[in-house]
Amino acid sequence: MRRLSKPSPRQLEFAFNGSRRRPSEETPPPSEQRRTLRLIRGNGTRQPERLDSRDAVIRVLIEAGADLLLRRISSQRAEEIQQRVERIMSLFERVDHSPGLIPSLKRRLDELEALMRETRGLKAGKSG
Repeated sequence: MRRLSKPSPRQLEFAFNGSRRRPSEETPPPSEQRRTLRLIRGNGTRQPERLDSRDAVIRVLIEAGADLLLRRISSQRAEEIQQRVERIMSLFERVDHSPGLIPSLKRRLDELEALMRETRGLKAGKSG
């Protein structure tokens, strides 16, 4: 886990004082003297991930699969997402050998992002 060097104004920090030590007990090491819980306000929503890598695109496919299983999206929408992901993954492979295809890859990634924004909007409408 990564620890931030200084808290931002959107974070709250709580100090936890464990059970009181008896005077006979030795002083804890500095690393144990101050334990805190930091609350990061996120308004309950996760910021959509930017699709700029193979891993991010695969996570979209996993998200669509989970949404399909939970019946949050239709099988047609899940199939459309799957087809777009397959085309993009193919383009990633081709870009490795032909960098001239990068604009085409970026355009497809933007299209997939737009489809996912729309899909997430539909899911939010159903649950709200």
